[in-house]
Amino acid sequence: MSREWTTPEALLFDLDGTLVDTAPDLARATNALRDHHGLAPLPYPTIRAQVSNGGSALVTLALGLEREHDGHDDARAFLLAAYGEAVAVESRVFPPLDRLLDEWRDAGRPWGIVTNKPRAYAAPLVEALGLEPGALLCADDLPVKKPDPAPLLEAARRLAVAPGDCWYLGDHHRDMQAARAAGMPAVAVGYGYITEDDDYRLWPADRWFDTAEALTETLLPVDPKR
Repeated sequence: MSREWTTPEALLFDLDGTLVDTAPDLARATNALRDHHGLAPLPYPTIRAQVSNGGSALVTLALGLEREHDGHDDARAFLLAAYGEAVAVESRVFPPLDRLLDEWRDAGRPWGIVTNKPRAYAAPLVEALGLEPGALLCADDLPVKKPDPAPLLEAARRLAVAPGDCWYLGDHHRDMQAARAAGMPAVAVGYGYITEDDDYRLWPADRWFDTAEALTETLLPVDPKR
């Protein structure tokens, strides 16, 4: 059952597929891996659907190598090296979330990012896009990562906002699991990197938004006197 609707005091975003459209740059790195192995590029939509599952999933998609395969780790290192050279060439904040963040900031409200992306890639991306989150929690900042709630709770602590007053927004089932475990309203977005056989409205969320426009319209305008 969904929680009672309340306007959040803070917003916490997943990064890839929720706040930022990083698929173009990750797709380029994935196809660079295929080219390295003499394979033709994969269609962009095929890669896009797997982006939220991380580098290992992209290696499996590109080469058919599961995690336990001897060549998987080397392939993953190649893919990440290719990606690390160009993390923000085509990546952009999903519009109109850029306007949402501007108005949220101007209203004096805190927001942050909690991602399973390693800091070596997340921090340069956030900086290149000119984003200034009050908290940035990455995969390697704590001993655990999502779906463990610890990164979300740490982000709320850094923002000085009670967990129950934070929305956590994500495009993956584990994001909803983490939010629920942290005692935060779980907000699922349907515009992210979701496979065709995954119905995001079946995730354990409190609210669902099909588009970034619908999300922005719900949260704006923000009353700065609140």
